[in-house]
Amino acid sequence: MTEATDPPRPRRARPEPAPRVRMSGAQRREQLITTGRQLFAERGYDGTSVEEVAARAKVSKPVVYEHFGGKEGLYAVVVDREVRALLDRITAALTAGHPRELLEQAALALLDYIEEEPHGFRVLVLQAPVLAPAGTFSSVMNDVAHQVEHILGAEFTSRGLDPKFAELYSQALVGMVALVGQWWREARKPKKEMVAAHLVNLAWNGLSHLEAKPGLITRKTR
Repeated sequence: MTEATDPPRPRRARPEPAPRVRMSGAQRREQLITTGRQLFAERGYDGTSVEEVAARAKVSKPVVYEHFGGKEGLYAVVVDREVRALLDRITAALTAGHPRELLEQAALALLDYIEEEPHGFRVLVLQAPVLAPAGTFSSVMNDVAHQVEHILGAEFTSRGLDPKFAELYSQALVGMVALVGQWWREARKPKKEMVAAHLVNLAWNGLSHLEAKPGLITRKTR
């Protein structure tokens, strides 16, 4: 008499791997831009290589060269996008009619960008390569200063001050906000709104008591 044996268990079919979705050229380009943005923010231009971009994006080096011609091309695209994004934010924020409100809006727009786009801001403030196209943080702030110059020029005229110095004051104001913004990116305190309030307090209360012909106490002005 033979012993009863259990029927053989049916083998479970192994699930087939999901088919790999092939990116379109536009999708691959966007992926590489995002990857490059992260690496440039983390390591700077000099510390980033095409090999690292390709490895993180899980593509071959020729793919990066095909889309951008090399690291310089990718960097130029990343910076250009950040420049336009920051300028668009500031331009869109300047909606008020009163100059003090405009100062508040400009300061908050920059601080919002620093808070919400830390990678993008870091790309702009890190040292750019010598041969890179215009698009460093200083050039962006220069563009913003030109917008502020028109606001200040009208304000100077209404107060009986010489509008030809509006450019100088706009550079000073924007530079002040930009430097404080870089400091706040690391400090993260006080709160963003408090930082903007103190910036506007210094800028506005200083502007509201401008002398028509300022001079120096320690050295004669010509």
